[in-house]
Amino acid sequence: MHDTPDYGLWTLVILNSAIFIMFAFSFFKPQTARDWRTFGAFAAFIVALFVEMYGFPLTIYLMSGWLQTKFPSLDLLSHNTGHLWSTLLGEKGDPHFGVLHIASYVFLGFGFYLLSSAWNVLYHAQQRNGLAVSGPYAHIRHPQYVAFVLILLGFLFQWPTLLTLLMFPILLVMYARLAITEEAQMRKQFGAEFEDYATRTPRFLPSLRKRLSAT
Repeated sequence: MHDTPDYGLWTLVILNSAIFIMFAFSFFKPQTARDWRTFGAFAAFIVALFVEMYGFPLTIYLMSGWLQTKFPSLDLLSHNTGHLWSTLLGEKGDPHFGVLHIASYVFLGFGFYLLSSAWNVLYHAQQRNGLAVSGPYAHIRHPQYVAFVLILLGFLFQWPTLLTLLMFPILLVMYARLAITEEAQMRKQFGAEFEDYATRTPRFLPSLRKRLSAT
C-alpha cells in the first residue's frame, strides 16, 4: 500500500515544465517559424514528460499488470518506480544515484551548455548577416539541434515513458528535416561560402579524424 501520493501533483507539473521550457527559451530564443516549430516540439516533449513524472503515471498504469507479475513487491505508486530503467534493470537503492541517472545529468548539462554556446555564435553571425562557423559551428553544422537531442536523451535516461519514447524518433526526423531545409536556405543566401563550410564540417556528428589531425 502507498499512503503518500507521489502523483496528482499538478503544481509541480506546471512549475517544472515552465522552468525547463523557459530555461531552453532563454538560450534558443526562437525567431522564425522554423525556430518556433523546433522549440514547440521540444516543449511538447517536456510537458508530456512532467505530466507522467508528477501528474498521472500513464506508462506505469499501462504496464501495471506486467510489472506486478515481474516485480510482485513493487510499489507502483512510488515515485522511484517511475525511474523505469532502474526498476527494469533490477538496481537496488535510490535510483537517483544509478549510473543512467547520473549519465542523464551529464547529457542535460552538456546539452544546455551546447545550446547556449551555439546561440551566442549564431546571434552574432546574424547581427553581421554572416555565416556561423565558429565555436560549436566549427565542428558541426547544427549544434542547436544536437543540443536539443542531448537534452531529450538526458530526460529519457532519467524517466522513460511510452509517450516520450514514441515522440523521440519523431523529433529526430523532424530536426533532421529542419536541418536540411535550413541548409537549402543557407545555400541560397551564402552560395559558395556555405558549400565550402558544408564540405569541411559534418552535419550532426563531429569528425574524429578532423579532431585527431588538429591535435
